[in-house]
Amino acid sequence: MPRSVNSVASRARRKKVLKQTKGNFLGRRSVFTVAKNTLEKGLGYAYRDRKKKKIEFRALWIQRINAAVRPYGMTYSEFIGKINKQGIAINRKVLADLAMNHPEAFKSIVDSLK
Repeated sequence: MPRSVNSVASRARRKKVLKQTKGNFLGRRSVFTVAKNTLEKGLGYAYRDRKKKKIEFRALWIQRINAAVRPYGMTYSEFIGKINKQGIAINRKVLADLAMNHPEAFKSIVDSLK
């Protein structure tokens, strides 16, 4: 009996990997073994950086809020402390957006804390 290798599934598996590595340079897109390694590495980076993106955006929002409250004679930590004490339930993302795009609304929040 001849050996069964299921070439249809094997070819489909290889095509799937090569399709995902489209756009890479030289053998990284056309040589299956290299493409597979590249893809695995890239997917690992993608998973890691989805988590990292959240950390980086939080840091950006904090910097923007800090820069926005400085002209009112406050620091970021004072501002957040007063917001928490007052029970104002606005997250950092919204505060940073207000500080950038709606400074008068942000000013009213700062004035309510003083």
